[in-house]
Amino acid sequence: MKLKDRVAIVTGGGRGIGRAIAEALAAEGARVVVTAAREQREIEAVAAKIGGAAVLADVSSKDAVQHLVDAVLSQFGRIDILVNNAARGMKFVNASFMTDPRPFWEADPDAWRMVIDTNVSGVFLMTRSVIPHMLARRAGRIINVSINRETMRRKGFTPYGPSKAALESMNEIWAQDLEGTGITMNLLLPGGATDTGMIPDSFPAAKRKELIDPAVMGPPAVYLASDEAGGVNGQRIVAIEWRKEPSHA
Repeated sequence: MKLKDRVAIVTGGGRGIGRAIAEALAAEGARVVVTAAREQREIEAVAAKIGGAAVLADVSSKDAVQHLVDAVLSQFGRIDILVNNAARGMKFVNASFMTDPRPFWEADPDAWRMVIDTNVSGVFLMTRSVIPHMLARRAGRIINVSINRETMRRKGFTPYGPSKAALESMNEIWAQDLEGTGITMNLLLPGGATDTGMIPDSFPAAKRKELIDPAVMGPPAVYLASDEAGGVNGQRIVAIEWRKEPSHA
């Protein structure tokens, strides 16, 4: 029970990577609050399974984020772990992005803004809201979920690719800001295309078996959230490679 009595918030925790991380943290004793912008039934189902809590919250809304943080503090009295996983993918910009990439000038501005607001501003709003409580206790773990750098540069992958490149820059800068505070911030990514809701229905069924299982994110997330990783800050961990390291077994 590496995370016994720790309180964690996992954004986008109703499915895919977020759900896998929430389940892994809970299995190690954490009290996990899962969030989503709209999928109330999904997050309630996950919360029921892991013995956690569910709070509907759009991370791109300052007021919604504050309501979430206030609700967690009211119920649990502390926030030890934040997993910034909530993200909007390419399907909101181009439903056939995997097979028919389109140039950036064809992207709808409203869809573009939604992706950036969630993937960039949402991480900022969530993190700035929990930091004061972590600073007061001089302890905390923040995990930002990222993607392969090849995906960031893939043709037709705007604005999703650039949004994750911004996340990686923010992580590097903010980790430096947090040095010496007792709070760590690190990046965690699967290491390739992952079987989540971001994969469009049009994706060939025969190729789905090649996708990474989101569960691969669980063990390294637990590690980064634990006391064992107290000296790990500003690092970029690739889940499928991490599992191969004997020292991380």
